[in-house]
Amino acid sequence: MVKVTFVEPDGSERTLDGDQGFSVMELAVRNGVAGIAADCGGACACATCHVYVDPAWLDAVGAPGDMEKDMLEFASEPRENSRLSCQIRLTAALDGLKVTVSDS
Repeated sequence: MVKVTFVEPDGSERTLDGDQGFSVMELAVRNGVAGIAADCGGACACATCHVYVDPAWLDAVGAPGDMEKDMLEFASEPRENSRLSCQIRLTAALDGLKVTVSDS
């Protein structure tokens, strides 16, 4: 299991356990994390699973791919640490990951 801490739009934190291979978005949706709509179901075709990766985790998560970069242009208030949670796969190296859900 991989632990991920979500900071929800109201500032509350939830730490959840997810299976390796699943996406951060899947973990959020299965557990009702506020602010993760995931309208496209993880197809990288919307930006409704937009999160900000904690700076300490940027290297471990890696940079977004070209398709994700294009979709992030549609995200509300994108930042340098913006990612689509559907594109972050859980691995042992991400155990302890912390992300903040975009509030819009």
